[in-house]
Amino acid sequence: MHELGLCEAIVQRVEERAGDRPVARVTVRVGRMHHVHPEAFEQSFMMAAMGGVAEHAAAELILIPVRVHCGECGADTEADEALFACSACGSMDVQVVAGDELMLESIEYAAVGTGG
Repeated sequence: MHELGLCEAIVQRVEERAGDRPVARVTVRVGRMHHVHPEAFEQSFMMAAMGGVAEHAAAELILIPVRVHCGECGADTEADEALFACSACGSMDVQVVAGDELMLESIEYAAVGTGG
């Protein structure tokens, strides 16, 4: 379950940026080439965040499809898995242009009540 290692790294970055501020929500963009499963990601994030500032945070996962550009016909093709040939012309002259991303997109902090 590589999601746990991924989430541990994400939580570490979140904690570095958040300091002592409690985190309400984290948004992460992950390319499909990383084969991250949403349910495993959610559980792994909860485990990795235990005891830290992101313990009660919701984790939003945005999956980015694999996109390749064909050097032969110029077509751009999108899929859930890695493509090794152009689906338009069959050429093997393809370049991955999306789907390998891994980005901590945003951190939303929890509202902290002001004492009176």
